[in-house]
Amino acid sequence: MAPLAQDWTYAEWSAVYNALSFGIAGMGSATIFFWLQLPNVTKNYRTALTITGIVTLIATYHYFRIFNSWVAAFNVGLGVNGSYEVTVSGTPFNDAYRYVDWLLTVPLLLVELILVMKLPQSSTGQQTPSPPHPP
Repeated sequence: MAPLAQDWTYAEWSAVYNALSFGIAGMGSATIFFWLQLPNVTKNYRTALTITGIVTLIATYHYFRIFNSWVAAFNVGLGVNGSYEVTVSGTPFNDAYRYVDWLLTVPLLLVELILVMKLPQSSTGQQTPSPPHPP
């Protein structure tokens, strides 16, 4: 859990809020787009495109969780002077979701890279060691 500064302006809080919202919309839309495009790609690339959709779906979920944690970590309301005020709510901001996201998506992206590059089994599978040469 990341400690939060106590002096956030509404503009700063809102910029993060909107960036997270944009990220959710972008990754969610990308997931739908990739999966809708499956019939339009050759069979050789369908698995890679499916994995791409899974990666963006996982990212969408984690950004949604980060967004909810961001909202819960602050109280936003009208102050006495009529402008918005932002105060820390005391609920910790959980930024660990991004690390879990990387833990899940990076291996999938590597699998996708292997599929797209069409590496032969000899390059991607377990190699058997060659026998030692006689003296």
